[in-house]
Amino acid sequence: MNAVLGDFRQDRLITLDALRGFAVMGILAMNIIAFGMPELAYITPKAYGGATLADRITWLLSFILLDGKMRGLFSLLFGASMMLIIENAGAKGESAKQVHYSRMGWLAIFGLAHYFFIWFGDILFLYAAMGSVAFLFRNWEARMLIKWALIIYGIGFTIWSLQFGGLQALQFFASQPGASPEVVQMTKDIFDSGEFDTNPTPYLELFRGGYAGIFAKRLEEWFTPLSLILQSGTETLPLMMIGMAAKQNGFITGHWNRTDYMRWARNMMLPGLIINAALGAWVIAADYHVVTALAALMAWGLIPRILLTIGYAALLIMLIQRLDGSALLDRVAAAGRAAFSNYLGTSIVMTTIFYGYGFGLFGSVSRTGLWAFVIGAWVFMLLWSKPWLARFNYGPMEWLWRSLAKGQLQPLVRHGIQM
Repeated sequence: MNAVLGDFRQDRLITLDALRGFAVMGILAMNIIAFGMPELAYITPKAYGGATLADRITWLLSFILLDGKMRGLFSLLFGASMMLIIENAGAKGESAKQVHYSRMGWLAIFGLAHYFFIWFGDILFLYAAMGSVAFLFRNWEARMLIKWALIIYGIGFTIWSLQFGGLQALQFFASQPGASPEVVQMTKDIFDSGEFDTNPTPYLELFRGGYAGIFAKRLEEWFTPLSLILQSGTETLPLMMIGMAAKQNGFITGHWNRTDYMRWARNMMLPGLIINAALGAWVIAADYHVVTALAALMAWGLIPRILLTIGYAALLIMLIQRLDGSALLDRVAAAGRAAFSNYLGTSIVMTTIFYGYGFGLFGSVSRTGLWAFVIGAWVFMLLWSKPWLARFNYGPMEWLWRSLAKGQLQPLVRHGIQM
């Protein structure tokens, strides 16, 4: 067994694997709200799950510390891993283009299957689409990747700021004494639209019902995976590009010195946390109004989100270096190696727990109480991933993805392991 784990540590970049493990665990910490409550509960506790002070504190801490940051970290890692796969393909004399687009094609199929048959919150299709674009920049130098990543990110920030800034300005002018009836009516029409409807009843009825109704709703909203590209593409693609650059300059593979990581963690996290805390306070002052909460998340939160994503990466790399050689790090890294399996697995388990065709707990567990399911899933990820990978070369979904992308079954059982 020690020999097997020793080979594993030599053959893998432990930093990337462990970062991916932390990221897939962190993503569940935010996704759990959308698994267990109506969708807008993710945005504001006023929509659902804010009945107690503990629930509102849980929302605030999640908003400041977690929301979007773990997904951002996963995007960085996706870009870095993409560069590794491209390099490995070249070293083997394979076509990097063919290898990459075969992987992205199958990832898109997995994403659509995930969306239609398991859970509406899929990000795999988005990653396949943005990964297909990011490949075009594979030969750019790190400085060029970062420059254009920030430009694209800035374009997205501008678009969202104009949209939500306009909504908030309209809301402000409509609330003033002497506001024109036209402005008041326009504001009412916009805010009474289904997009801002916080009534939880339709969601509770849907997700406490059977599988057929839930599946029919996904078919009705078939365009959601495509709309997510428009919604999140200008955030996801730049982060992938930064991840590609971070692979080139050694940041994300742990090759910088500790002083540099500490400086980046401090310089990114401190302003990011301060801005996010201010945004959270603003949402609270607005009594968790859905438009204010959406603006804080979708527009104004973009700046602190990228700061904290990079800052967390630096902080976690320092933690990984500190834990190097420990049993805990080996387990986190194994969870990262099986991140695809863990991501899809949590969707299957959580929808079974919360939806009506399973145990039917949707909308019945408090926001704070949902953390028990998160911690339980974390424990399970750490328990199963390492022993599985001690016997097999890949996680089950990683093996399937790799086999489909290569057009032939890949060796699953590790060399020297007797089944």
